[in-house]
Amino acid sequence: MPQIHPFNAYQFHAGTGDVSTKVAPPYDVLDAASKASLLERDAENIIAIDLPHVPAKEVGPPEAYAAAADQLASLIDAQIISRRETPAIFAYIQSFEFMGTKHRRSGVACAIDTVPFGPREGGGVLPHEHTFSGPKEDRLALMKATATQLSPIFGLHPDESGRATAFIERVTSSRGPDMTADLGDGVTHEVWTIDDPADIAAYADALAGEDIFIADGHHRYNTALNYIQWLEDKQDLPADHPARRTMIVLVGMSDPGLAIGPTHRVLGGMKDYSIDKFIEASQGLLNIEPVDNDPQKFNASIDYISARENTNVFGVMDFATGLCFCAWPAVDDPLDVQFPDKPEAWRRLDVAIIQHLIVEEICRPSLNGGEPITWAFPHTIDEVLEIGKGKETGSGGGTGFAQVAIIVKPTPLEAVRKVSRAGEVMPQKSTFFYPKLATGLFFNPLA
Repeated sequence: MPQIHPFNAYQFHAGTGDVSTKVAPPYDVLDAASKASLLERDAENIIAIDLPHVPAKEVGPPEAYAAAADQLASLIDAQIISRRETPAIFAYIQSFEFMGTKHRRSGVACAIDTVPFGPREGGGVLPHEHTFSGPKEDRLALMKATATQLSPIFGLHPDESGRATAFIERVTSSRGPDMTADLGDGVTHEVWTIDDPADIAAYADALAGEDIFIADGHHRYNTALNYIQWLEDKQDLPADHPARRTMIVLVGMSDPGLAIGPTHRVLGGMKDYSIDKFIEASQGLLNIEPVDNDPQKFNASIDYISARENTNVFGVMDFATGLCFCAWPAVDDPLDVQFPDKPEAWRRLDVAIIQHLIVEEICRPSLNGGEPITWAFPHTIDEVLEIGKGKETGSGGGTGFAQVAIIVKPTPLEAVRKVSRAGEVMPQKSTFFYPKLATGLFFNPLA
């Protein structure tokens, strides 16, 4: 693992008390309305700084980022945000309910050496998903303006011994949290400041030699690398410059509170689509079987057919008719011929088969004249149905968009590990680690 470090964090209220009105969800799950709602509740909410331009999928006007920097400077001048004199790491607990089960996910916020993606002796930083240029340009413009990392990256590490998770439990069970937050979404956030050098050393030792897998925040980590390059192009950057470290929350894969949800696909914009044409175009590529026309029963149908066929199985719902099906590849390892150099773990991902078999071999050539397909990426069946009604959600959609939904089970954590260690990245939106980390509990100054 890249070396971990404590950092002199900026925090609201000197890192103490209830900061519920100051913190926010990550920038990339918010739209203009949700940003306005947070600021109506508290004009000093971090979202005014972290989301200066909506949508954050593309770079905004320079004055938006300059205003964000001015807002940050104003809050620091007013001592609403202050910088710790003693460097620290922070135990971070999120308590929530997910798919009917209560969870308590534990991690540690710290800084790591900002090293290029890839395997390294002693442990590397490994991506698992593709990224897009627009969000990276937006984040880089914000980082240049504020010289601050405002939102932590979410990283996983194996923790097969359980030592890191046990360390967090020891700290958090010994006393109450220093800082708390509740955004009213069913997730509570608790933070414990750890500034004792012996404790910090013990945590670092528990992670020695392990890889870090980026669970969420690929664009932000890429931005940290790009920011270093931007600084190096301007000046001789010392080896100990603060920009050479990146703020991250690390969660052990052995943590019992770790929860992964599905990311379904809703496809639209196909000029020749109908469910009959889809079934016809799928012949020889997919086996398709009708199931109960209740989308809430997809999980049970997928599980039943998966056990029977011992292969990848997806739900398919046609919005025009309400008909529901299950589909699975007509041959074993259907991406083997197309991607012989990819590891088997990658070829057998549900999301890879959907993208390269269903979308690129069936929908695009046969149902859309070879033109690209429009996607939405909802996480729940209820959100799938909302998109089907023509609603725009944080995952996409809009009036007249939805034609067919592809329903999946969550990507297994072991698949993330295997694909990352093989040096590959998954298709976009392959995983959904719930819940997101809050923005505003700690910031990492880069100057």
